[in-house]
Amino acid sequence: MFKKITSSILLALMFAFSPTSSFAQGTLSDTYSSEDLIKTGGEFFGGITQGLASLVEKSISQYGLPNAYILGQEGSGAFFAGVRYGEGTMSTRNAGNRSVFWQGPTIGFDVGGDGSKVMMLIYNLPSVDAIYGRYPGIDGSAYMVGGLGITAMKYDNIYIVPIRSGVGARLGVNVGYLKFTAQPTWNPF
Repeated sequence: MFKKITSSILLALMFAFSPTSSFAQGTLSDTYSSEDLIKTGGEFFGGITQGLASLVEKSISQYGLPNAYILGQEGSGAFFAGVRYGEGTMSTRNAGNRSVFWQGPTIGFDVGGDGSKVMMLIYNLPSVDAIYGRYPGIDGSAYMVGGLGITAMKYDNIYIVPIRSGVGARLGVNVGYLKFTAQPTWNPF
């Protein structure tokens, strides 16, 4: 009897840590509900929960439920050509948390600078390492003190939807990309 129980436990442990398990490969499948995201975002951003809730609901209605998100901060500036730098923590349900950094160039009819808290909703992320790459997108801003905005970026089948709450003075439209890395760098390319 003791041998059967011991062999059953060993078999279960071997299966749990086998290379075919989703944890060992780092695949991500569990998603976050809108309630989870609104609660987490509300705690992160502070008193802008109603605006945040509508932006999260809009993103979920268009892309579905995300399987990861990033909470962080970023700064950007532009005089027709610009740059954006940021850092944060990517959270997943079944692969834990990971520090990520992002940077990227922009070009367009865009002038000003801003600092933002940002929540990025990530859709269809197959593994935590799949975040590293360049995600092109179009961004538009028009504010003098602060604002809440949303954009979308795509690389392969992965969508990233940044929700930003920032302060600064910014006016314009630009096109660019964000490059996600494991280590910070000053090179925006």
